[in-house]
Amino acid sequence: MVIKVFLATSSGSTAIKKKQQDVVGFLEALKVDYTQLDIACNEDNRKWMRQNVPEEKKPANGIPLPPQIFNEDSYCGDYETFFDAKEDNSVYAFLGLPPPPGSKEAESAEKALIVENGTHAEENADDSIEVPVEERNGDAHGEEEDGTQAADEEEGEGGDAERAEEEEAADDGAAEGETAGDEAPAEEEEEEEGEAVEESDEVTEDTQAQVEEEEEQEEDLQSEEEEELRQLEEEEETEVQEEEEEEGVEETQEEEAE
Repeated sequence: MVIKVFLATSSGSTAIKKKQQDVVGFLEALKVDYTQLDIACNEDNRKWMRQNVPEEKKPANGIPLPPQIFNEDSYCGDYETFFDAKEDNSVYAFLGLPPPPGSKEAESAEKALIVENGTHAEENADDSIEVPVEERNGDAHGEEEDGTQAADEEEGEGGDAERAEEEEAADDGAAEGETAGDEAPAEEEEEEEGEAVEESDEVTEDTQAQVEEEEEQEEDLQSEEEEELRQLEEEEETEVQEEEEEEGVEETQEEEAE
């Protein structure tokens, strides 16, 4: 299986060049075999790419922009879907290739398989059930325990009163300690809550600034893509005009020859 990456080597768009470099650089880092196909200098490559990108994946104007990625004749996706797969550590699945052993993607697949099929501990759970002592040693051992328990109960009746007094004294002391110690933790909790609110405000401001910066970058990329699309359309119109002019010249020459 050969991965095909359709590029425009002479593109005037900085955004498209950056996207193409990201795709090619990442594939080389993974040591994935791929072939670059230029749509700027080869009209057949351009036509093949536009015909084989699924209709539902094409933009509103119907003209897909590079880079576009294929596995043989199977469409993989554009830069956006490639970037999402890279963020999710699923590039090999995106390309339709098996992940190499030891890679993060292979480890994730193994973990998912274990979760799907269940763990070995669940399969052997029945082996860890303990058998009651009475069932292992028989009724005789149970009778001995009953006799011992009766003797313990007789001895324990005499000491119940003393234990009750000790427990009451201990409860009184604990209640006093809790009352004295409640005030300090309450103050510490109030200080911690104030610090948490301040940190939350700082994080919110940083997040808002980051969101605004990302929105500006997206607007810049969109403007560059629109400019690239406009240039492509102008090139196509120029080619059509040149072909029409050539046909007109040929017809004029034929008429003069006649």
